[in-house]
Amino acid sequence: MNHWLIKSEPFKYSWSTFEKDGKTFWDGVRNYQARNNLKAMGLGDLCLFYHSNEGKEVVGIAKVIKTHYPDPTADDEQWVCVDVEPFKKLTSPVSLILMKSDPRLQQLSLIKQSRLSVCPVSRDEFDIILQLANEGA
Repeated sequence: MNHWLIKSEPFKYSWSTFEKDGKTFWDGVRNYQARNNLKAMGLGDLCLFYHSNEGKEVVGIAKVIKTHYPDPTADDEQWVCVDVEPFKKLTSPVSLILMKSDPRLQQLSLIKQSRLSVCPVSRDEFDIILQLANEGA
């Protein structure tokens, strides 16, 4: 299993809306590297759900329930999306400031490539972020 981080601006699509919907397709990605990350996602992979711009914090975990297929919002078949469902809301959100201040997370793609909307997360980074969420409770 691989781990990922997916970003959404809360005013466009928040964690609470995601929970109400029960599942969604992760569309609208128009960056080649982020697209390749979507293509690499497997069934059951876990994704940290990050509120970008507003909040700037990891708020939950999503699970991949359908692997990549053509993005219905794109005119070009090179763009893909995946289906995800809410897996777990974090006990306490983990802010970008906290992640940047943790020496164990300095290689985190969110920090090194801050504009990338879909990025890989190592198992260790994933576990550290979950630990920070539990400590913040």
